[in-house]
Amino acid sequence: MGLRDALFGRTKQVAPQLDNIFALPTAALTLQSELDLVSSGQAGLCFKAGSGESSLLTDADIMELLNFESEKNSVSLSTDDLGFKWLVINDPTVDGLVTKIHAANTSMVEHELGPRLLCAVFGFVPQTLPGEGAVRLVYLLKQGTFYPFAPTGANQRDNELELRVKSFLGTDLVMEQDLSRWMALWNLPVS
Repeated sequence: MGLRDALFGRTKQVAPQLDNIFALPTAALTLQSELDLVSSGQAGLCFKAGSGESSLLTDADIMELLNFESEKNSVSLSTDDLGFKWLVINDPTVDGLVTKIHAANTSMVEHELGPRLLCAVFGFVPQTLPGEGAVRLVYLLKQGTFYPFAPTGANQRDNELELRVKSFLGTDLVMEQDLSRWMALWNLPVS
């Protein structure tokens, strides 16, 4: 950032940190062995649709940019209650989900849409029902950290389960230490 940027109040956008996401397959093994949680087969990438010179006008533009044409049945786009876009990916393996989310992130960064990326979410469900509850692992792209989110109903979450997940995954993943960043993501399109 130069002197002009400082004088005019412009700030440099933080680039997404994508590499820590590759630790998730190892962490998934820990979740399965310690908490009986397995992948739900879904992951999502949340971003701002935005406007400006690098705007994406339609869902078709986004799908073309991400080059997921051949996998139309396993990829969908939706818009949440707050107007954020979600790219939802279905794949039976955690490795496949991580690879596709990373590819989508990389494509958006290459097309100067990196500042619009917000988070990636990976769904985990009990392997043996009823289990302790479902967990979403949220990857904060700007920080390069994960946190667990365990919704239990409309605007309710299981904080105890979230803290237990954090304690088990602390050596496998870079966990977000600032609990104020553990935001509730209600009505996620990722199960």
